[in-house]
Amino acid sequence: MAASALLLGGAADAAPRRVASLNLCTDELLLMLAAPGQIASVTHLAQQEAETPLWRQARAYPRNDGSLLSVVALQPDLVVTMGGGTRDRLGIAARLGIRTLDLVFAQTLGDVADNVRRLAAAIGRPEAGTALIRRMSALIRSRPRGGRIDTIWLGGGGRTVAATGLEAQWMVLAGLRQRPLQGDRVPLETLVASPPALLLRSDYRAGQYSSDQRWLSHPAARHAAALRTLPTDGRRWTCMGPLLIEEIERLRREAAR
Repeated sequence: MAASALLLGGAADAAPRRVASLNLCTDELLLMLAAPGQIASVTHLAQQEAETPLWRQARAYPRNDGSLLSVVALQPDLVVTMGGGTRDRLGIAARLGIRTLDLVFAQTLGDVADNVRRLAAAIGRPEAGTALIRRMSALIRSRPRGGRIDTIWLGGGGRTVAATGLEAQWMVLAGLRQRPLQGDRVPLETLVASPPALLLRSDYRAGQYSSDQRWLSHPAARHAAALRTLPTDGRRWTCMGPLLIEEIERLRREAAR
């Protein structure tokens, strides 16, 4: 605990003034944690309504294309990435004297909290990270204790999620149980022969005409319309970060009806 206090205190003393994010998921975390004046740039994806609920907030800042070179002219003193940067990128940042923070692609709810904690400490905003983690902890503690509802998460083209993945871990907090399925697609036969008690239907880019959307016009897929369905904001599931807190609270209320 003492070591953690020293780490957070040191981060606060050297809080960066200009932070750039090179990934949509770090964009969202930065927009939720940073002081407005700290943000130097976010990616172009963060400014698209189809990609994140934070797009209006993101448009207040210069955008980048996800590369280090696209933010160098903005003179950031911290660049935030996710999932590992190339050696060239890290080398360029080091030569330019730019600090980098590389967060992990979260696999568990604990990873989500760790990313929040690490970014909050790095930008000298530990209190903002603590507040967000407290909300996550409250959601975990208050999760429904009874039997979970047999659910299939359904996205465009029949895409679904793993029963042990991070999406399923968030679903548990809403009282839902992702049904184990082989592969990452829902067989059309399943919707007819063994339908779930609930379809959790992602509306990510629902208005976009594509092969994924045409899948839904299949006669067997239309059978899903007769099932109990809860729509969910697919943008919040892209990064599976703390933006899901409010969505899980809503789904919990709707599923209990």
